[in-house]
Amino acid sequence: MKNKKEEEDVVSGTFTWVIDNFSKLKTDKHYSDVFAIGGFKWRILIRPKGSHDPESDVVDQLSMYLGVADASTLTPGWARYTHFSFTLVNQLDSSKSKIKQTQGIAKEFKEERREWGYKSFMPLCELYDCSAGYLVNDICIIEAKVEVFVNIGEQGNNVYATLESTKKERKGQESSNMTAVQAADFSPAPKTPSFERKPPFLGTPSSEKVCNELTGELMEFMGLGKIEKAFVPLLEEVCSLHPSLIECLHKRNRKVSECAFTALGELLHFLKTTRVKDMTEDACVRLQSLWEDVEMFRFDLGWLEPHVHSALDKKKFLERARRVKRLREDVDILDSEKKRRSAALAVTEADLEVAKRDLAKEEEGFVETDMDRELGYGMPSPYYRILC
Repeated sequence: MKNKKEEEDVVSGTFTWVIDNFSKLKTDKHYSDVFAIGGFKWRILIRPKGSHDPESDVVDQLSMYLGVADASTLTPGWARYTHFSFTLVNQLDSSKSKIKQTQGIAKEFKEERREWGYKSFMPLCELYDCSAGYLVNDICIIEAKVEVFVNIGEQGNNVYATLESTKKERKGQESSNMTAVQAADFSPAPKTPSFERKPPFLGTPSSEKVCNELTGELMEFMGLGKIEKAFVPLLEEVCSLHPSLIECLHKRNRKVSECAFTALGELLHFLKTTRVKDMTEDACVRLQSLWEDVEMFRFDLGWLEPHVHSALDKKKFLERARRVKRLREDVDILDSEKKRRSAALAVTEADLEVAKRDLAKEEEGFVETDMDRELGYGMPSPYYRILC
């Protein structure tokens, strides 16, 4: 059984990545949105067209890596120690979902090694098998479970702690027949150029206190730790209204408080800066992930939960709004076509009346004749002479 210190040393969370039109991805590398777990920012990298290693038997394999999203903004000498797992969800039979997870010593993310993962996660032929269940309606679903050591020194000296007890607890909660794939091919990701992305779904805030973008600049928050500057005014506002948010973390160590309020700040920032029109499928997944991160810290969130659920329901509203908009456009198009045809009909009717009058004039005194009759030249026909 873990003691309180062990619980404070590890913060975990899950990020679900839903990839639409998977087979139509044109890039060799495809990145997920940035997500926060343990007060740190992460992203997933996949190679949808596969990885080919000429020096091994690895041919046409889906590669998958976990990476630090804000590496270029971190203090030199930074390090993060993490256990994580990837699940490629089987949408037809969850027991066939493919899982790969780190084993033993936590993986060290640092400036020289910003990404860790699997060069050979799954053969592409198996992934693209229509009957296998990993691609359904060209949708691929990947789950990343990340466990972060939050109470380790910056340089990470003597890091040999493992999370075996945590994994046993989780395995008991998961399906007993879930297939776990051994991480025999676990390796750091190939060196890639620095890739910077702004946090997703940032709109224009209605409050001047909230920055339009997350700059990575930190400032002290009520003696509880250094938090992203853009989050501080939001946290101050909600903590003044709900003092229990601070009370529940007073006895926790500073690093845990920083992680907790960073997670809460990111959720508040999302709700403050995201517009209704931005609540797409990816935005809903992002919001759900942020909400789950905050829930881990056991805040009293009864005041916030209705707002989160209301925001998640905006997806259904947007879908209906899109249907209404599309039907309105159809009505407008048909109405315009009706008016165009009505105008054309009016012109045709006017032309018809003119044509009728012209015809009536020409028919006055006109006598019909047999168009096949001979013109003749006044001589009787041979038949007439015989009779005579």
